[in-house]
Amino acid sequence: MGVCHYAVPSCFVPSLSCAASTLFRSRFRPTIRCCTTLSNTSPRTPTPSPTSIKKRVVSGVQPTGSIHLGNYFGAIKNWVALQHVYDTLFFIVDLHAITLPHDSQQLSKDTKSTAAIYLACGVDPSKASVFVQSHVRAHVELMWLLSSITPIGWLNRMIQFKEKSRKAGDDEVGVALLTYPVLMASDILLYQSDFVPVGEDQKQHLELTRDLAERVNNLYGGRKWKKLGGRGGTIFKVPEPLIPPTGARIMSLTDGLSKMSKSAPSDQSRINILDPKDLIANKIKRCKTDSFPSLEIDNPERPECNNLLSIYQLASGKTKEEVAHECQDMNWGTFKPLLTDALIDHLHPIQVRYEELMSDSGYLDKVLGEGAKNAADIADATLHNVYQAMGFSRRQ
Repeated sequence: MGVCHYAVPSCFVPSLSCAASTLFRSRFRPTIRCCTTLSNTSPRTPTPSPTSIKKRVVSGVQPTGSIHLGNYFGAIKNWVALQHVYDTLFFIVDLHAITLPHDSQQLSKDTKSTAAIYLACGVDPSKASVFVQSHVRAHVELMWLLSSITPIGWLNRMIQFKEKSRKAGDDEVGVALLTYPVLMASDILLYQSDFVPVGEDQKQHLELTRDLAERVNNLYGGRKWKKLGGRGGTIFKVPEPLIPPTGARIMSLTDGLSKMSKSAPSDQSRINILDPKDLIANKIKRCKTDSFPSLEIDNPERPECNNLLSIYQLASGKTKEEVAHECQDMNWGTFKPLLTDALIDHLHPIQVRYEELMSDSGYLDKVLGEGAKNAADIADATLHNVYQAMGFSRRQ
């Protein structure tokens, strides 16, 4: 979600960057690292045996703006590896897309386009449930139940809400911007998620979700829940962060210290997955560089150089050592065409597959329908337990 999502993340991710640091505490158990690597070597994470129960991972991306390299290398590409190891649910978080003014005519189109990009990038609907958030109504129902036990002070301290409301004014900001972190928690907790993919710098963003899970478990779980017939004494699993490979954080083409972002005002700052080759070439030609005489990777004093070489590493499938050796004696005039060709070659099959999927609307609808049904089966069971634990009368 990121859920950056969530690739909670802009990997779920609905963006989870809103959480104030005062909310978060360093009480994560040792985190699990994503099984993908930045080279073309095989993943080191062992595949579960046929008799083992797979852990569950959820993540999603908002259908707003254009999916770019940061979303792809930082989240979606990792999902392709995760689907072989975990029980995975990847969804398009369209409910989060309306926290700010949106184009109602474009939302549905962008939602289907985002689903097509998921599949074009390699997400396999036979291994992962792919669905649209709003097609599983339990997300909104659980959000309301969680809202009843969420202290308003927790939400008032959210950084994004404070920043957005200060810029636009209270009369221009909807309540959804204040309460969307509760919806984000609902997105994750509904599926009894074991892990949520987040960046190394975003582990703290899961803390509100973890706090809400523990609050519900403390208020309604334990002996109270067991007396009602509940199993295990807990209502929600408390999810852990799943850390993607180091180096998968893609920065802006115009500022090597800022993350590549959908919301950046200049399209020049990002390479979008669907950019045509001429546009990719133009963006790379004009991207910010530095005046040092050679190229090197992992030098903190050269953020633009490090970013562009990291993008080349990811696009080419080479190791960091191979890239460092290949590019050490190059200048920018030599390197930029190399990077351009690598990106065009990497993105071309994705773009071709995307066009095929978008031309077969029936197939996309079928995938999303089946994914929503699979997700609803899990979500409805969780929601039923929460209603029961909170004292609501049973549905007949």
